[in-house]
Amino acid sequence: MAEPRILYVEDEPFLAKIVSESLESRGYAVKLVTDGARAVAAFAEWQPDICVLDVMLPGQSGFEIAEEIRRRDPAVPILFVTAKTQTEDVLQGFRVGGNDYIRKPFSLEELIVRLENMLQLTRQRATGSTPGDDDWMQLGDYRFSVTRLELIYRDEEPESLSYREVQILDQLCRHRNGTLERQKLLLAVWDDDSFFNSRNLDVYIRKLRRYLERDARVKIVTLKGVGYRFMVDED
Repeated sequence: MAEPRILYVEDEPFLAKIVSESLESRGYAVKLVTDGARAVAAFAEWQPDICVLDVMLPGQSGFEIAEEIRRRDPAVPILFVTAKTQTEDVLQGFRVGGNDYIRKPFSLEELIVRLENMLQLTRQRATGSTPGDDDWMQLGDYRFSVTRLELIYRDEEPESLSYREVQILDQLCRHRNGTLERQKLLLAVWDDDSFFNSRNLDVYIRKLRRYLERDARVKIVTLKGVGYRFMVDED
C-alpha cells in the first residue's frame, strides 16, 4: 500500500520538525510548507491524501487556504491545528470546509488517531459499494452511506458529507424514531461532552437539517434538555 500523503502547513520550526519526523516514522509521506502563501500551490502540485493546516500562518491563514483547497477538491480531509481558544474560531474552520481540529499543545498520538480516522473513511469511500448495495440506508427519499460519506436525494447527484457529519448522522440512524441523548451522542462522536464540543454539535445538526429539508418525512427533532429524535416516516 502506498504511503498516505500529508500536506502539513506549519510555521513554527520546532513543532513542524517534530511532527513531520514523527509522521514519517509512522509510514506517512509528509510535504512540509512553512508559508501559507505557498500552501495552495503545494496542494495542487502534490495532491495529498489529507491536509493538516495551522490556523495562524504568515501569508495566508489556514482558513483561507482551506477555502481555496475546497474549491479545487471538495472531498480531501482537512484537519486544523489551532492555538486559539475561542469557540467561534474553530466553528469558522468547519464553515470553510474543515473536517476536524486539534488544539495546541497536542500529543502526537492524538494527532495520529485523528488522521487515521479520517483516512480510514476516505479509503472506505474510494473502495465502497455502489448505490443499491446493502451499505446504503434508506431514509425517506434519501439514501445514506457511511462508507462512501454520501447522502443522495432520490436519483440526484450524491452530496459529499464530512467525517463528523457522517458520524453524527450514523448515530441518529442507529436510534431512528427513538431518543438519542445529547451526552451519549457527544461521547460517541468526540469521546468528550465538553461545552466546546457541544457547540460544534449544534453547528453539525443545523447542517444536517439543511441536507434533509427536502423530505418533510425526515426530521431531526430537538428534545429540550434531553437530546434528539431522528424521525423517519416510511409511509
